[in-house]
Amino acid sequence: MAQVELIMPKMGESVAEATITNWLKEVGDTIEADEAVVEIATDKVDSEVPSTSEGILIKKLFNEGDVVQVGQAIAIIGSEGDTAEPVASSTPAAAPAAEVATTPTIASVSTEKITASSSNKFFSPLVRSIAEKEGISISELEGINGTGAEGRVTKKDILNYLPNRSNGQVAAQPTVASTPAPAAAPQVEKSAAAPVKKASVPVMEGDEIIEMDRMRKLISEHMVMSKHTSPHVTSYVEADVTNIVMWRNKVKDKFQKQENEKITFTPIFMEAIVKAIKDFPMINVSVDGDNIIKRKNINLGMATALPSGNLIVPVIKNADQLNLVGITKQVNGLASKARNNKLAPDDIQGGTYTVTNVGTFGNVMGTPIINQPQVAILALGAIRKIPAVIETPQGDAIAIRHKMFLSHAYDHRVVDGALGGMFVRRVADYLEEFDVNREI
Repeated sequence: MAQVELIMPKMGESVAEATITNWLKEVGDTIEADEAVVEIATDKVDSEVPSTSEGILIKKLFNEGDVVQVGQAIAIIGSEGDTAEPVASSTPAAAPAAEVATTPTIASVSTEKITASSSNKFFSPLVRSIAEKEGISISELEGINGTGAEGRVTKKDILNYLPNRSNGQVAAQPTVASTPAPAAAPQVEKSAAAPVKKASVPVMEGDEIIEMDRMRKLISEHMVMSKHTSPHVTSYVEADVTNIVMWRNKVKDKFQKQENEKITFTPIFMEAIVKAIKDFPMINVSVDGDNIIKRKNINLGMATALPSGNLIVPVIKNADQLNLVGITKQVNGLASKARNNKLAPDDIQGGTYTVTNVGTFGNVMGTPIINQPQVAILALGAIRKIPAVIETPQGDAIAIRHKMFLSHAYDHRVVDGALGGMFVRRVADYLEEFDVNREI
């Protein structure tokens, strides 16, 4: 049979690369069509890559832990007795022949670590491809400060480096380094290196050292990057949700019988948030340098705790086009997939605004970290019964009410206090005005 390349599949919008986490087949193993060959990870989702044909695994083109660009061959499948050379020679097809000719040093190590006398760094195929196109040498690439795992240079790192590349090139020339003109270059390098300094952590007798798993490392990197990127401001509002509590208690049995779904408070809150986003569309934006990208779609991310204790954010696409029943089905479906590790890569892509329910853990309020590249996130606190002053036709009175805090964290680069505060207040207004006589 003809040899076939097993290709890293496209795994959702904006996903450019994935990490090989576990080979399920070894060289020489027989593979059936559609049988899983390798496990991969993109951002926070684990997936399997099935074989597109039956045969024998002739060669693995990458090792576990390697980062592979979407569309690149990761293995060769053929028949017994085949060798991988004929197909392997064509695997670097992702890099045009002209680029290979002009940058042979980078192109020749597409599946291996790039090493030099001063370092030993791994560069993903995507980063190498960008370097080739921009004419960045290996020595220059190694000088870029990486923010990825173990200092790995990410796509964002190299793209952020390009506008300031002239400084990096000047700094790399020893003949110019002694002149006063490029003095800004060392300052840039010192500033870029500052965030990577680590505090000294003593290990005491009886302490247990637990290595972070892959997902926890990704979450850690993402949270640090978010705080470094966005100046966070948080506004708080207390909302009276008594009507919502009463309505849900009244309809929950009928709702489950009629729609075959349990209705929680989350979809009701999501509905109010969508309405508020439509009232204040500049909350539904992202920042790209000096440009503000105003999102057309309202895609709500819902932060979800996994059984492992890690966090993931599946996304309700086009939430503004769904009624309460539709939002409920999406919330329940995504939560179930998250709990059972069944989320597809596309399920966590494309979010434009995120909601996190800290009340699930009995927390009254929280200060959430923005889910980049979004500019705001809303934390829902626990619903509590408290005595409150209410207005009645006979005058003010004290009654037992169901109340909760809403904590709205936003990026002060583009969201000022007025917008951030008015938005969360509008969400609270929609919750308080909920019609207790509403039909399902």
